[in-house]
Amino acid sequence: MPSQTISIVDDDAEVRSATASLLRSIGLDVCTFASAEDFLASTELHETACLIADVHMPGMSGLELQGRLLPMARRFPVILMTAHPTDGARAEAIAKGAAGFFAKPFDADALLACVEDNMTK
Repeated sequence: MPSQTISIVDDDAEVRSATASLLRSIGLDVCTFASAEDFLASTELHETACLIADVHMPGMSGLELQGRLLPMARRFPVILMTAHPTDGARAEAIAKGAAGFFAKPFDADALLACVEDNMTK
């Protein structure tokens, strides 16, 4: 798989670090952000090939971030994860086109497969 930037947005520093390490282990370039607002204000927004975001964060949630990205011309897969999964959040994420929805703690192999599957589309 060619090297492409994956952006991770999560307010939990340990989750950001662990997820980044997992993705780097398969050769992907990773950028991390502590908030959706930081991601939207970054230059990485235009370099991102796939976004992994937490659903529940202070300020803008992952679902709100996903909604903000919908009208943008720059399209990339969005994968959401949460420690507090609900059927409503999953349904909203899928309705907005999420490439994946994972409950924390997530299965590392399943997340990697989801990223790889969506990076090749």
